[in-house]
Amino acid sequence: MTAFKNKVIWITGASSGIGEALALHCAKEGSKIILSARRKKELERVKAACNLPDEQVLVLPLDLAEHDAMQGKVDQVIAHFGQIDVLINNGGLSQRSLLNETEFSVFKKLMDVDYLGTVALTKVVLPVFIKQQSGHFGVITSLMGKFASPLRSGYCGAKHALHGFFDALRMEHHDDQIKVTLICPGYIRTNISKNALTSDGSAQESMDKATGAGMSPEDCAANIVKAIKREKMEVTIGGKETYAVLLKRLFPRLLHNIVRKAAVT
Repeated sequence: MTAFKNKVIWITGASSGIGEALALHCAKEGSKIILSARRKKELERVKAACNLPDEQVLVLPLDLAEHDAMQGKVDQVIAHFGQIDVLINNGGLSQRSLLNETEFSVFKKLMDVDYLGTVALTKVVLPVFIKQQSGHFGVITSLMGKFASPLRSGYCGAKHALHGFFDALRMEHHDDQIKVTLICPGYIRTNISKNALTSDGSAQESMDKATGAGMSPEDCAANIVKAIKREKMEVTIGGKETYAVLLKRLFPRLLHNIVRKAAVT
């Protein structure tokens, strides 16, 4: 795909952070946009900031934990735009708690939202892409989908699972002209750490130092759009933390020792 102009781009987690930045970036390129997240008021705010004609932006509230609602959401998108060109699976939650202290319900919620919610939406968009014989899934995973860190066991598990699922999807639907770009951000300056689940499921409500000093959401969004346009299979985005992917492959014990001792909040 060489341009986003007039393409129908569906963004989950569009009410803030990377998702909001993606919406604004796509709006500047003249895309038709579907904005999804739980908070309708915030989606309306993002819609206004996009400065596009009403018919070019659809606000579609969506809770990734409500798996059975996904088909109805896709039906609404098709009724409005008639097609979907790109689905950017961006919505999700993070975690900040020790495995041994974390209630099982927290692990379940992370899987229900970060993994199964994304799978559920993807599963009902897939037939649209097959019928069109075109379509692109952009999947915001994380560097935590490539290696792990203390205090993020459930989050890492869900993000690793996304890599396995979408690598398989890409192979199975190669002949349907369906593309997949796995996007692995590092430290991006969003509220992800403030909203991260702690051991009892409550939000951390504080900004991690490294996250606060991370790449801007706007720069991250620009890199994501570039990777999708270039039909990259996988891309890492961030600062020096992205080199950990290479360390994991070449010197896994060294990475283990570095991350084990690092400040991760």
